[in-house]
Amino acid sequence: MTPEQQKKFKYWQWRTIIGTMVGYIFFYLIRKNFSFAMPGLTAEYGITKASLGGILSLAGFLYGLSKLLNGMLADRINGRWHMVTGLAVSTLTAFIIGFGAEIITYFTGVPEGSTPEFVGKFTILLSVLWIVNNIFQGCGFPPCSRLLPRWVPASELSTKMSIWNTSHSIGAGLAGVLCGVLIMGMMGTNMSNNPEMVATIAKNLGKDITDAAVISAAQNVGAWKWSFIIPGIIAAVGVFITCAILRDTPKSVGLPELSEGNEKKSEESEESPAEISAYIREHVWKNPVIWALAVADFFVYVIRFAVLDWGPTFLREHCGMTAEWAAMTVIIFEVFGVIGMLLAGWISDKVFGGRAARTCLFCMLGTLVAVLGFIGLQKAGASPVLLLFVLALAGAFIYGPQALIGVISSNHATRKASASALGIIGFVSYVSVLVSGWGFGVIADSKYGWNGVFVAMVVMAIIGALIFVPMWKMKRDAYSEEE
Repeated sequence: MTPEQQKKFKYWQWRTIIGTMVGYIFFYLIRKNFSFAMPGLTAEYGITKASLGGILSLAGFLYGLSKLLNGMLADRINGRWHMVTGLAVSTLTAFIIGFGAEIITYFTGVPEGSTPEFVGKFTILLSVLWIVNNIFQGCGFPPCSRLLPRWVPASELSTKMSIWNTSHSIGAGLAGVLCGVLIMGMMGTNMSNNPEMVATIAKNLGKDITDAAVISAAQNVGAWKWSFIIPGIIAAVGVFITCAILRDTPKSVGLPELSEGNEKKSEESEESPAEISAYIREHVWKNPVIWALAVADFFVYVIRFAVLDWGPTFLREHCGMTAEWAAMTVIIFEVFGVIGMLLAGWISDKVFGGRAARTCLFCMLGTLVAVLGFIGLQKAGASPVLLLFVLALAGAFIYGPQALIGVISSNHATRKASASALGIIGFVSYVSVLVSGWGFGVIADSKYGWNGVFVAMVVMAIIGALIFVPMWKMKRDAYSEEE
């Protein structure tokens, strides 16, 4: 490239990184809001936890499947419009859910309330819309996994994709503050002086009318609706912002495409669908590196979800953590996660020359040490706050591989098939919820208790580390036959 082209390329590279980060944050905002709205749905309408859990489980599975299918699609279509379309549909479904109760009343004539007829119809509408939301949520990450390798050379991908991965933590944090604190805690209608409403909420929650949870819910009646409407409005603005910022490839803005090693340039001619499929089949489906990374990511996600989901529960129920510190756990975990991702990316590029698998090995060993330290400190009676920070340290280590596995797969599937590779890995990683959620819950309730859960995490960390050992001498990428 000429100096002028290099300057322009650098501008568009960072514009793409920032644009995909911002777009993915909007996706998170209208996916993580559901959990914060659930207490209001149960309190006001009596929708059971089993029903809400069923919606989350089915939607979560379809989200993982959607990531797989959209990964295959992303390597074949324009990444900008792929991402924008998914965000637009997800935004629309979230916005409609906010008016779901009014929609049921308008079209069926059934008055809003906790009657079986209304709850049944509303639950169906809620289920359908949230499933559609999660299916189109699958259009969030795959386009990013297509766009980033096309704008970032392999030698810089670890650092810059780790920066991009902070969008997960930023999105989760914003959703928590907006929906969990500001909306569910401060909005809605205060009906705590309405005996009928208080009695209905008490019945739906199975608690006494004087219970603090009943009074709190009665003070914020209808707040759950705003947990969908406000994020929906923000995400609608995000659709236009994402569309305005992003472009698909360097070629689309008059720049030469990245080309490394023996990778063939494709500026002059477009490949046929059959040629693309053959390339993906060879570099993804028949690539043992991709499948090894998928298995490794399964164990990474098991530990990640175990730390995030079960860690705070253990600290609250068994270590006497205060409510104030319990509220801080998510924020602390995400801050440590961001630090872990950024350091892992920098070390991969600057210390190991882009060989991110080496960093992943050390991260898995760090996770193992942190979990073992947590077990030892817990048995020694350490304070809940110290245990929290040790567990957060485990989270910081596990966020490294969570970000870098995508880098390794992109470099070894090459930019022409990176989204397909990450689609497979993303689907396998979400199967992990069966272990980290249901499986660890069963262990915790069994005779092995929490000790069994922590031992299982140790085993997972060991297996995950062992998968990366054979990758130590693996070359950085598959763009050339030579190092």
